[in-house]
Amino acid sequence: MTDYKLTEERLDAVRKVEGFPRGKDKDIIALSDPPYYTACPNPWIGEFIEKHGRPFDPEEKYDCEPFAADVSEGKNDPIYNAHSYHTKVPHKAIMRYILHYTKPGDIVFDGFCGTGMTGVAAQMCGNPDPEFKEKVERETPDVAWGPRRAILCDLSPAATFIAYNYNNPVDPAAFEREAKRILAEVEKECGWMYETAHVVDGRVQVKRDVNGTTTPVKGRINYTVWSDIFVCPHCSEEIIFWEVAVDHAEGKVRDEFPCPHCGATTTKRSLERAWEYVHDEALRETVRRAKQVPVQINYSVGKKRFEKAPDEGDLDLLDRIEMKPIPYWYPTDELPAGEKMSDPKNSGVTHVHQFYPKRNLWVLSSLYDKIRDKSVSEPNLLLLTLTSLLIYDSKLCRWRLGNRSGPLSGTLYISSTTMPLDSLTILGNRIKRFAKAKRSVNTVRGNVLTFTSSSSRLSSVPSNSIDYIFTDPPFGGNLMYSELNFLWEAWLRVFTNNQSEAIVNRVQRKKLPDYQELMEQCFAENYRILKPGRWMTVEFHNSQNKVWMAIQQALTRAGFVIADVRTLDKKQGTFNQVSSSNQSVKQDLIISAYKPNGGLEDRFKLTAGTEEGVWDFVRQHLKHLPVAPDKDGVLQHVPERQKHLLYDRMVAFHVQRGIIVPISAPDFYFGLYQRFPERDGMYFLPDQVPRYEQKRLVADRVEQMSLFVHDEKSAIQWLRQQLNGASKTYQEIQPAFMIESKDPDKHESLPELGDLLEQNFLKDKEGRWYVPDPNKESDLEKIREKALLKEFAAYLTTSGKLKTFRTEAVRAGFKRCWSERDYATILRTGDRLPASILQEDDVLLMYYDNARTRQGQTEHGRGTGRQVALEQ
Repeated sequence: MTDYKLTEERLDAVRKVEGFPRGKDKDIIALSDPPYYTACPNPWIGEFIEKHGRPFDPEEKYDCEPFAADVSEGKNDPIYNAHSYHTKVPHKAIMRYILHYTKPGDIVFDGFCGTGMTGVAAQMCGNPDPEFKEKVERETPDVAWGPRRAILCDLSPAATFIAYNYNNPVDPAAFEREAKRILAEVEKECGWMYETAHVVDGRVQVKRDVNGTTTPVKGRINYTVWSDIFVCPHCSEEIIFWEVAVDHAEGKVRDEFPCPHCGATTTKRSLERAWEYVHDEALRETVRRAKQVPVQINYSVGKKRFEKAPDEGDLDLLDRIEMKPIPYWYPTDELPAGEKMSDPKNSGVTHVHQFYPKRNLWVLSSLYDKIRDKSVSEPNLLLLTLTSLLIYDSKLCRWRLGNRSGPLSGTLYISSTTMPLDSLTILGNRIKRFAKAKRSVNTVRGNVLTFTSSSSRLSSVPSNSIDYIFTDPPFGGNLMYSELNFLWEAWLRVFTNNQSEAIVNRVQRKKLPDYQELMEQCFAENYRILKPGRWMTVEFHNSQNKVWMAIQQALTRAGFVIADVRTLDKKQGTFNQVSSSNQSVKQDLIISAYKPNGGLEDRFKLTAGTEEGVWDFVRQHLKHLPVAPDKDGVLQHVPERQKHLLYDRMVAFHVQRGIIVPISAPDFYFGLYQRFPERDGMYFLPDQVPRYEQKRLVADRVEQMSLFVHDEKSAIQWLRQQLNGASKTYQEIQPAFMIESKDPDKHESLPELGDLLEQNFLKDKEGRWYVPDPNKESDLEKIREKALLKEFAAYLTTSGKLKTFRTEAVRAGFKRCWSERDYATILRTGDRLPASILQEDDVLLMYYDNARTRQGQTEHGRGTGRQVALEQ
């Protein structure tokens, strides 16, 4: 029988694994539940895979297109809402992907698991709710129901603890009984701290008993609003922000307001914060904190809610609580340096316990003490219930007009009007919420293994052992996970080791190149453990194009081939294809990427640098692309099937493997025409055409690509769209072209319309331009390529920064230099480009970074292309 006890000796064996958390051994052991959950790298992963997985069989038939259907799954699911987190994907949305890419018994991996929704989704494939099951079967009649197993990893102990609890089976009734018992004990101890006199029209309400004796009516405090105090810059008197800035009649917070003492008009920005010095019993020292006063109490009598200004009895109550020492442990960790940590520190909050009013801290510490009693059943879920309170009963909970109160997502911001909620009341609500959540899912112990580690080093996971990967990775500098999770982890007593945290963070001295390098390491490990020919789905959220480029580069450099990219419209919950690899990202993206099958990689080693290798890749890539996705009766265009994107993917496949591209663009386009059938500007395998044509016959219409002319490549695509099926004269084209091309990229030296037509299209005797047939198009492409290379050569004769240029000329030049192994010219020219171009153009960056690698430069020398660009 295997010994699953987590000991200090076992911790020693994994202590040097990247991502091993910060904390005492006893606390890491106490938080873990081996073998299926460890708050550190997991020693039993190999055993889990050996027991449940199937070795990779190159003879096993696996044909799967990227998932291209609409997904609309809301966030009002009990399991989704049980515990807050910075980013979450509804498990029913993930189920669609798992059902599409896997079969029952397969192993799914998520290296940035967050709250563990991928694990919940994998298990719920075996027991979906009836409504969801009917919906999926209506859309996909051949769906294969049955549980999948999951391996979940995250760098954050808080994240993996949430994920473990969501995926670990618990008796909801037993949990609810134990939680309510503990709640009753804490209520008996601390309930008096949340009592207030019921006041109506300024009079304390009383009740009479049968003997005629009167006693004051007590209400139960739901929350108290606290207001910052500022100092007037004109008269130096103190100003209570609530009293001068909050206009309840108008329902707004004023930008300007008069000082109640001197009448001078002031703004919040012009005020100085008032400070006070108090004794901190936990730190045993005097500390400085922002001065606040209670200004409003929201309380309940029975089921009715009331509001009042704090009276003398309420202030006396707060003083009594402050005078009493808390008899239990609570975290007093100092806040580390961080980008988000400046917000609380600006209010004088420098340690974890200072986020909480004294009475809430007392309740939390009492709860923690009782949960950690060895006689308690379901201690882990109870501890998770406690952590679910930690943001809402703290100073992070803002009071705002119009029912918009709550914490500011993704920050540790403390507002000038805070409203920490009553810990006891929200605990009662959370108990009900968690019990409901656990009743809504059917999880089985042993189906999911969760561990805390870095995804950049997954040495315990065997190569070619995972059937599918779904992941929602960090996205640049949007969210500072290790900082945002610090409060939760302080109560769990185990902290994130952020050395390998993949983010852009000034305090951690991580820039975009560091983020890309860390993501590349993670994706390289994902590539290694994924079975050949299988899929990875990446959800990505960031509005910065350069971060999107970093993700694409990291994926392709790791070895993946991107087959499909769609934007997720959160308002409608639908997916739309992204038409350009350089498109600015303003919505969530769903990226479908595959690991080329072993046959292709093996053959490519033999045929690399030959045309045979080129067409072998194209055949495999076409096999992995959506054939005929439709939406609401509209047959959707598949951008990846266009000739120029097929060419880009082929080139990237060669360059990322350090291979010379053996074919020119004109010859590639002509070879594409000779070998593969074309429909509506897209190329297919012969056996895919009947399915596309059948869908085309029944579709209401075929989607037309919407193009915005911003550079030479998009201008040519726009012209092809205009001339496709209808020849036109220069005079007919020119007015529309002027409108469409009026706002090109700042750096782009866009050729004249006449030059674009001469180099890419043919003209008949009547002077009408038309799209040439592929035989003649190849000759035109060669003429155009020659012109581009001539222009690139002209750039090499100049010095200094290239402010305006033809991007297509630089791309053509870089490709020629790559084929001639002239890496130095690529690097010199790349250094002359504007920083934004090298950061955001995936083709130029690919050549530059790979040329740097081939040239043998190191980060200690010149740095990556992104580093050089950023330094510019």
